[in-house]
Amino acid sequence: MHKKLVLSILVVLMISLVSSPAFAAFASWNEIVDNMRDVINQSYETYLTGDSETAKEQVDTAYFGYYEKLGFEKTVMAYISGARAAKVEYQFSFIKKAMTNHAPNNEVKQALDLLVQYLREDANQLDGKEESALGVFLGSLLIIVREGFEAILVVGAIVAYLLKSGNKKSTKPVYWGAILALGLSVVMAFILNALTGNASGQGQEILEGATMLVAVVVLFYVSNWMVSKAESEAWSSYIEGKVQSSITKGSMFSLAFAAFLAVFREGAETILFYQALLAQTQSYINMVWLGLGIGAVLLVVIYILIRVVSFRLPLKPFFLGTSVLLFLMSVTFLGNGIKELQEGNLIGVTPVSFVGTVDILGIYPNLETLIPQILLLAATIITFVVQLKRNKRFRPSAAV
Repeated sequence: MHKKLVLSILVVLMISLVSSPAFAAFASWNEIVDNMRDVINQSYETYLTGDSETAKEQVDTAYFGYYEKLGFEKTVMAYISGARAAKVEYQFSFIKKAMTNHAPNNEVKQALDLLVQYLREDANQLDGKEESALGVFLGSLLIIVREGFEAILVVGAIVAYLLKSGNKKSTKPVYWGAILALGLSVVMAFILNALTGNASGQGQEILEGATMLVAVVVLFYVSNWMVSKAESEAWSSYIEGKVQSSITKGSMFSLAFAAFLAVFREGAETILFYQALLAQTQSYINMVWLGLGIGAVLLVVIYILIRVVSFRLPLKPFFLGTSVLLFLMSVTFLGNGIKELQEGNLIGVTPVSFVGTVDILGIYPNLETLIPQILLLAATIITFVVQLKRNKRFRPSAAV
């Protein structure tokens, strides 16, 4: 239990250390939108001169310098929805793509006006909410639970697997990987906080995207490794007794690295969410910390439930279920990772009108995220089927 306490304390410390008053320079979200509108209008004037590159840079200024830097995006995610934030973010991307393709002036103007409309609607909704103790508490609670849930699932599944297979000593590297990730999240938050301008915001998106794509590879490997053990461990007491020998140094590193990446990806973003929340909270700062504390406790409860349930399940269903969970997490991370790179201007956006946004599953309405996810899902299914067939071929005859 002390390891979970250390994690919770680190979360509190890293948030309190990097709190920023950036939002406090503005009286309301509508005032921020007023400033963004001026920059967006200037980008259109620049586009009319034929200088599309400078026009795109000015759109980036509105995004990175205001929407990202001042916590607008994260406040929308906390108080409205993740899908709404994704819709606004993709509108920025659509505008830049239109400018790159030298779209007609009226099309670019319509896209810019729609963006301002979205921003104004969100500002009106956020400004229209009177600050209340309950509202601040729920906002804080939602942030820590939502951001920590994916990390807890990954870490919890890996630790439960090790405990279930009799490798309790091997859980230490996994725990230390998670703690190290939180510590590095603090360092990263200081770096991002110290940087100013568009480059820092773009660099943040690229870093988050790259981290998630690395996590996709690691999770895919770990889940495939787990499913390769499922049949033999479920059917052969001999293999079950010798299972510790299957935790090689390479496999152990992969498990610890998967935990590290999951926590690191969520840790830095959690800091920025709370940074925005603290900056806009006037009267109920104590509710922010109460929500954070209770949220951290809920994550610990979720973690404990994963461990308790794991001990009650038979070996084969548990190992297969854990493997499937990590496969699905890899698909989710892939969508979110590509989305971050799109926001960092490294990958384009080709919209798909008949697909909706499902933020929690990393599903977004564009080809650049959907096609890789479909391919990964297909590879996952094929790998899963092939591995199970291979396991059955090598099933010990004594277990039949």
